[in-house]
Amino acid sequence: MASDEEKPTEGKGFTVQDRRRFSAETGAARQDAPEQTAAGTQPTSATAQAAEAARASQEEALPEINFSAFVISLSTQVLMNLGEIASPITGQVETDVPVAKQMIDILAMLKDKTRGNLNASEDRLIEDILFDLRMKYVEAVKKR
Repeated sequence: MASDEEKPTEGKGFTVQDRRRFSAETGAARQDAPEQTAAGTQPTSATAQAAEAARASQEEALPEINFSAFVISLSTQVLMNLGEIASPITGQVETDVPVAKQMIDILAMLKDKTRGNLNASEDRLIEDILFDLRMKYVEAVKKR
């Protein structure tokens, strides 16, 4: 019986696969090119396909970005800093009145800078939110 050292070793080697969609010589689309995904890469496994599906569903779950949603998100931050609502990260009610004031000032600046460019509902929204937040700010300062 031969020892392991005497046996010829056979490597698995590797296979080179051309994944280009276009021919390097002519620049024309190849008929035998592998199928491409939306990101331009070839899917490699079920895990990669599942990750792509999860990423796509997260993008679909996000709300539309518009001026009203932006203003509401800023006002939510103010409410968290005033201690009106709990932080979604910690679940704790935390108060930081100076940061709340700064966010209210940012909203006021945004209102001033967008004057004349908002539709009636957006203008009314920012007016109402600023009024409510300023009243809550005054109450929070009185509590201190």
